[in-house]
Formats: sequence, structure tokens, C-alpha cells
Amino acid sequence: MFRFPAEGNSDVSLVLCGAAGQGVQTVEEILVDSLRKSGFNVFASREYMSRVRGGSNSTEIRVSSERVRAFVDRIDILLPLNGGIRANIRGRISQETLILGDAEEIRDELSDSGGTFVHVPLMEKGREAGGPVFTGVVAAGLISGLLGIPPEIPERLLREKFSSKSEGVVTSNLSALEKGMGLFRELETSGRVSVEVRGRGKASGEMMINGSDAVSLGALAGGCDLISSYPMSPATGVLTFMARHSRSHGVAVEQAEDEIAAINIALGASYGGARAMVSTSGGGLSLMSEGVSLAGITEIPLVLHIGQRPGPATGMATRTEQGDLNLAVFCGHGDIPRAVFAPGSMERAFRLTFEAFNLAAEFQVPVFILTDQYLLNSFYNVPPFEIKGLNVERHLVESGADYRRYEVTESGISPRSVPGLGKGLVGTDSHEHDEVGHVQEDFVLRPRMVDKRQRKRGGILERVFEPVISGPESYRNLVVTWGSMYHIVEEALQEARLDETAHLHFDQVFPLHPGTAGHLKKAERVIAVEGNATGQFADLIRRETGFLIEDRILWYSGLQVPVEKVAEKLIEMLR
Repeated sequence: MFRFPAEGNSDVSLVLCGAAGQGVQTVEEILVDSLRKSGFNVFASREYMSRVRGGSNSTEIRVSSERVRAFVDRIDILLPLNGGIRANIRGRISQETLILGDAEEIRDELSDSGGTFVHVPLMEKGREAGGPVFTGVVAAGLISGLLGIPPEIPERLLREKFSSKSEGVVTSNLSALEKGMGLFRELETSGRVSVEVRGRGKASGEMMINGSDAVSLGALAGGCDLISSYPMSPATGVLTFMARHSRSHGVAVEQAEDEIAAINIALGASYGGARAMVSTSGGGLSLMSEGVSLAGITEIPLVLHIGQRPGPATGMATRTEQGDLNLAVFCGHGDIPRAVFAPGSMERAFRLTFEAFNLAAEFQVPVFILTDQYLLNSFYNVPPFEIKGLNVERHLVESGADYRRYEVTESGISPRSVPGLGKGLVGTDSHEHDEVGHVQEDFVLRPRMVDKRQRKRGGILERVFEPVISGPESYRNLVVTWGSMYHIVEEALQEARLDETAHLHFDQVFPLHPGTAGHLKKAERVIAVEGNATGQFADLIRRETGFLIEDRILWYSGLQVPVEKVAEKLIEMLR
């Protein structure tokens, strides 16, 4: 008898895998939303190959009575829809893993995996429902039964999803769902499996959201008027979300011919008064670096969302890494004031994207939102975002006849107007220029204008977000993270149960908060946990504060580091 959750766990970890085009994403969507509506806490994380068809993609779904927000290595139930299961999934199978698969498709592929295989005729039931394309929905029905989801919930979701299709398509999907639930009843009758996860009840009133949607909602809350982008995984989700909601929110969406065009379109729109944003990945930002410099000298506000993936070059286009921190902090030639945010949760992705628009407008600088594939493609339930008190700050003035766009000021911030807002000429140029915006090759003027722009750094530093510290106030050990590592390390520390160990997490990685060095110096031992090969954030900390973090846990396989691996490493280093 398999009983889930197993002793010591509060959640069930379910992994679905199947070929691209086989409906894994549909199964995921139906299950995740059904679980939320049933009151469960849910975390889902998707990994996929760079293919339109074939291969093997997977989704991990954690179901719990408590909040779950991080990726784990453990697989309680594995449901493969096809053969050719990849090594990264096979390596996670243990003796405690129940494998529910179709022997017709899987054959003896998992005979030596260590898990327990139970045959369920998914393919046969899919054909009965109308064809192999319905196999995924059969699987959704099976899992719905296992997890105790009321049948009417996935039925309603399927009707909504396929409402634009013919009644025959809807009927076939509902038939497939029922056949899957029938497989569960047969499994239940056999007495081999028992799943008992109680829903909290409260999760049903919360949002199920991924990182792409959280960034997009933050942009809408921040008054985004235009997004310009060339589609590039994993950042494309932001572009598609904004495109879907462009009419209802009055956002211009431009799919440019390339990344260079994308950033120049955004700069042109921002010069005209729009609150503009680009969305790309590291490879796209490389192409945009000249545009970042243009934003720097013209002092045009711009928000840049970067979805990180492994490089260099094309690297691993659909995988995850925290490898573009240096690029975001240092891209562009010349000295350019900027801010770089790296949200570690859906809530922070929303709030920091909102803040990015106001910060860019106030200081007339590029502001970066640094995410990664893992954050963008993970889902979990959150309370509705708080929007009360979020004010869009445009920082625009009406120009007069004597208007000077680049007036030298004590703060470095010149009064910003846009064409048509007043009687003045709003000059701008990519060359060094005087206060009006006229090109000047003046060796006395040049330092004045450079110094003016650099003085903005002081104002940006005054607005910097404090890092979040958790754990004991008096700590001997300190674990340092940034971006998407937040929830993984939080859960890893709970699992490791290390005394006198605190966690210092940064959602803003540049500039660093002035109190950073103080937190670090309190600890006898500091460990940086990062998703890159060199410890880019640890190196940035040393550059900015002089503090050397020697101990580092670095992960750069292309897959997200699981909670267990981090816990194991921390125990090894601190006990």
C-alpha cells in the first residue's frame, strides 16, 4: 500500500512527463487550477526541451495542506505519458516512488528504476475517448481522482478551455476525463494507493500565478504604455501576457524584427512620454547593450525585463540559470547609473516591476528586472496583490520657451518634459551635449555633464530596498541568496535544522543596500548560494563592500537546484 504524504512530509510531489505536443501543459493547467479551487496549496514548476514536437518535458506539482513554494528532488508519484523518459527524471526515482504508466507506451523502460510500476491503460482510454490526443486528459482525470478533487471542478475548467471549439471536442474531453477517473476508481478498489492531503480551504480564494504573469501585472500596475520585444525564451511569456490584455489595458504591444529594434522602439516611445518596457533574455540584452548606453546619455527612462537562461551564446535556450547578473549591472559602454531588481517571489516580482517604472521615471535611467526560467515558469497560489496605495509617478514638467532638457542640478535629475507638453524644444542626442541638448565637443562641459548624471547614484541609493533576513537574530552562520533562490533556501534551511544560521536574501542586487556589510560582518561564516558557475553576486558584494565570501554553493546544470541538494550541502559545510 502506497500512502501519500509519506511520514515526515506535508505534501505530495507529483511529476508528469510527456512529449511536446502531447498535452502535458493542458494536464498541468487543469490540475493546478482544479487543486487551487479545491482549497489545496499548490506549487508547480515546468521544464521543457527546445522542441515544438517530441522529446520529453516534465512538470512537478506539489500539493499540500501548507504553503509550498520551492522545487524538490523527491518524486512520490510519477506519471509518464510516453517512453524516452529523460535521465534527469529517472535519476529522481526512488523505492518510494509510485509510477503510474501505460505498459503499451513505457514497455520495460523503467524496470530497473527502483520505483514501483503500476499499469494504467491511458492510451487505450484515450483512443476510446476519440484518439491518442486525449491521453493527457485521461491522465488528468486519474490524478484528479487520486487527489480527491471534486469532479465538477475539472469538468467546468475543461468546458471553459474548449468553449471556442465544437461541442464534439468538448464532449470528447469530458469523456476522457471521466475515463481517467474510472481508472482511479479501479486503482482505489485494488487498495494499492491512498492519498490523504487535506485542503486548507483558504487557497480557493487565492490566485494561481507564475512569474511571467506577476511581472506583467506589475508592469500594468506601473502604468506601462508600451512593451516592445523580440520573442526569446524564457521571457516571451511577458510579451504574450501583455498582448492578450493590450486592448483592455490600453498597452501598445510591438513584436519587433530583432532586439536592437525592440529597445530603440521603446526608447522612442519613452522620449515621447510613454512608460516603456522591453522583455528579453541574456542573449537579447547583449544585442540591446548599445541601446542601454543610448538610454544613459539621453536620460530616457526605460524598464528592461530579463529572463535568464544558460549561456554563453544560445547555451541552453529553455533552461534556467542566474548567469546574467554581471551583464545587467555592467552592460552598455560608458558610465550609466541604473538599478537592478531580482525578485525572489511572485509577490516581489509584481511589486518590484511596479517600482521599476516609478524609479526609471524619477531618475531617468534604465532599471532592470532580473528573473530566470525557473521563476517565470513556476506557479503557486498567492493572496491577491495589494494595489491600494500604488501610485503611478510620471515626473513630467511642462516646458517653457527657455526649457533646458539637461539642466545641471544638485541631484543630477534634470526637469523632464516631452514633445507637446509645453512650448519648449525637447532636445536629445546620442553625442555628448549641453543643457539644451545641442551636440558639443567641449572638454570643460563634458565632466560637468558626466558628473551631473553620476549624481543620480546617490538618489537611487536612498531608494534601495533592504535585503530580507530570516532566522535567529544572533547568528554564527549566514546564507546569502538573490533572486529565485529565496524559497528554495528557506525550505532547505528548515529541512537542515541548522542552529545559529540565518538567511540574508536580496531582491535588489544593485546598488547594494548600505547595511549589507554590517549583516555579513556579524557572521563567523558566510555562504553564498547561486545558480551560476562563478558566484557573480558574491563577487559583486566583494567589489562593492570589500567583504569576501569564500564559501559558495554554485549550481549551473541548466536545471533548478532542488531543496534537498541545498540542504545536503549546507549540512555538509556547517555541521
